[in-house]
Amino acid sequence: MITAAQVQAGRAATPGWGERLLLNAAGAGVMSAASLAALQAHLALESRLGPMDAAEAVAPQLQALREDAARLLNAGTDEVAVLGGASAALGAVWSSLLHTRPLRPGDRVLVGRQEWGGNLVTYQRAGATVEVLPCRPDGSVDAEASAALIDERVRLISLTWLPANGGLINDAAALGRVARAAGVPYLIDAGQALGQLPVDVQQLGCDVLKGAGRKHLRGPRGTALLYVRRGFLPQLAPPWVDVQSAPWSQGLRDDARRFETAEQPVALRLALQVALSEALALGVANIAERVQALAVRLRDRLAALPHLHLHDLGSGPRSGLVSFTVDGEAPADTRARLAQQGIHVGANGIAYTPLDMQARGLDAIVRASLTWLHDEADVDRLASAL
Repeated sequence: MITAAQVQAGRAATPGWGERLLLNAAGAGVMSAASLAALQAHLALESRLGPMDAAEAVAPQLQALREDAARLLNAGTDEVAVLGGASAALGAVWSSLLHTRPLRPGDRVLVGRQEWGGNLVTYQRAGATVEVLPCRPDGSVDAEASAALIDERVRLISLTWLPANGGLINDAAALGRVARAAGVPYLIDAGQALGQLPVDVQQLGCDVLKGAGRKHLRGPRGTALLYVRRGFLPQLAPPWVDVQSAPWSQGLRDDARRFETAEQPVALRLALQVALSEALALGVANIAERVQALAVRLRDRLAALPHLHLHDLGSGPRSGLVSFTVDGEAPADTRARLAQQGIHVGANGIAYTPLDMQARGLDAIVRASLTWLHDEADVDRLASAL
């Protein structure tokens, strides 16, 4: 359980908190003062020592980042890579899979209906046939029914665990059991899960998991975590390498760092390490408990407004992403109106989750995303403004 004292301490340790009501962590969270200090301190160190020697000086902290990432995911340190973005992580794995075995005519990728738009375009541009997994009545993926779609032409099952356009939490572990039984590679986009929900790759049964560090983890932009299951790694041969991913005397690395390059933003990584350690210290299960309780309160408040429509899917516990529209007002206009009152939310269009938005006849939604730093007064302020 996260206490009121911890919330107040977290707010005090977050520069700018309180100047405005920030409700867009699903787009990008705000760094703590400690993360910001780590970033600035390393840039100063680089200016004094030079970037190469400065990187050597902080090698223990960089190793701590890998260890913390492994703890966060319940993975081995050799199964974790740190990249510049979640899309880069997906591209690295997908291109490596195809470099090992190119697509054949009719090869398929099975995706959830709420799949992130960038993932969809990546699969389609490679020439794969993209097919949507069955949904349950509440919009979530139907793992049991999905098994019937799998045949020898399925190259990958890809699931966005927590969609960007609402509070749905897909049963990623159930789909993992189906994928494992069929022997099909399984990739999870955990962009909205990292730092918001406990993530256990062993329990999820995935071969690959990726997510940005900038969202609920409150790390800096330009960072992402990539997990690749140790036993799956031999199936992935990067189409290009450098002295980091394939040292001259060693050849291709035998761990997930085969997807990293020698050119790394060390200052950003150090800021991410602080963010990870802070999340682990709080306990991600504690974060999830608080965020989901606040989200229930917000949904109840918004459901009572007759001119407002909630657009969340799912019948079980929902995430801290609350989506809605206001009658007679475009989502972008709602976002702008709230911003004038010092309340900052997101507004997502079709491009983010195209298959689901089109299936539900939605052009755009307003999205408020809650964090453990918020409280009941923040929820009530947003509801009153609407």
